[in-house]
Amino acid sequence: MTDENRIARAAMTRMFVPNDYVARRLVERHDPYPAYRMALRARPLFPFGTITAEDLSDGLDRWAPSPRDLDTDKIEEDLATIERLGGGFLIPGDEHWPEALDALPNAPYGLWYVGNIAQGIPDPSRAAAVTGSRDCTSYGAAVAGDMAHGLAQEGICVVSGLAYGIDAHAHRGALAGSTGEAPATIAVVAGGLDRVYPSGNADLAAAIRANGLILSEQAPVTAPTRTRVIDRNRILAALAGVTCVVEARTRSAALNTARHAEHIGHQIAAVPGSVHSGHSEGCHHLLRANNAFLVTNAADVAEILAD
Repeated sequence: MTDENRIARAAMTRMFVPNDYVARRLVERHDPYPAYRMALRARPLFPFGTITAEDLSDGLDRWAPSPRDLDTDKIEEDLATIERLGGGFLIPGDEHWPEALDALPNAPYGLWYVGNIAQGIPDPSRAAAVTGSRDCTSYGAAVAGDMAHGLAQEGICVVSGLAYGIDAHAHRGALAGSTGEAPATIAVVAGGLDRVYPSGNADLAAAIRANGLILSEQAPVTAPTRTRVIDRNRILAALAGVTCVVEARTRSAALNTARHAEHIGHQIAAVPGSVHSGHSEGCHHLLRANNAFLVTNAADVAEILAD
């Protein structure tokens, strides 16, 4: 029988968005399972602290528009689905729960995963996020691949987002450099793990599952959206001791990942590029404004982690 806390947290990955203040206060006040039952209207809910009756009424409208999709039987189906996919669902207190996520002000309620969990999720001191533009240049692709390969050779896990461009080159470089002694790479994605997004990276995702992990705070059958991409960036940043942006335009989501890293006290690094290239404008901004380390190779990134 699946324990109530796990059921509740799995349900919360469907019903609560990460920055829902009322939901977080509800869970803190009542613990996961009672809060889950209250959100389903199966238990009475009363104002508390600074949370008013109006706050709770608005929350109930947000959380359970279709309660039948969130009852225990449905959530157990989700848990069975992820097991069929060769994965599972991690919650705080589990052996492999990455405690680094607890530093986030809006930590995920749980993590769905597929892949090889036996080696665990490395401590941030042994993990580096390598990310950047989807429409990268050949320069960015080469730097990302070489950097990730070198990091993996040193036993440092490369964390990225499975997107086209820099992310994909980082994952491939890490897989090529894997020593087999630790997870070569971890992908943090923005949708359910029952399908690969983008679909063009299906072969890459299969290779990651065999040699590392794919993680998501989203339950199976959840579609990736722009908002969920932005939300997942905080997880990517928390898992890595340093976030390295290889190429990024000024409005790139990779800069959002760097901001999350800075907010929780993790290091930021950026690769310089041509002053004539728009693909490097975001990196140059980080170097000017955010006290980011200037890096050019894996050894530079590894040195930041070692300090």
